[in-house]
Amino acid sequence: MNAQVQIDRLLQRLTPVLNREALVLCQLDDAKLREVLDECLCVFREREGLCALLPARVASELNLAVEGGYRQITLRFAQYLPVPGLAAAVVRELADAGLQAHLVSAHCHDHILVREHDAEQAMQILYGISNRLHYI
Repeated sequence: MNAQVQIDRLLQRLTPVLNREALVLCQLDDAKLREVLDECLCVFREREGLCALLPARVASELNLAVEGGYRQITLRFAQYLPVPGLAAAVVRELADAGLQAHLVSAHCHDHILVREHDAEQAMQILYGISNRLHYI
């Protein structure tokens, strides 16, 4: 079975789950990271410093400088197989609709971060992918 057929079969079973909590990106030093590590969803060390994805309420409580307001969409499939191009197909659909999407791949699921004001539209697009493929 070729990769596109595998991707289409998995996308038919796509169930996106929208996390209702607003998230933000924060640049942190090592000391501040130790303070908020339990609240971090994701941490990445870049050449310019540490960047953490945190709930907006945590950043606000600690008066942290933030970038953006995001929502997390977890991509769930009835059956998940590591198929090259699967996440790219989803992100491509969002990009074609003019939505910025940041992909985070974790052990069990892929997660997409979209701007807070784009979350509902992104969910409609993701449900539309699955629905569209059922009628092909």
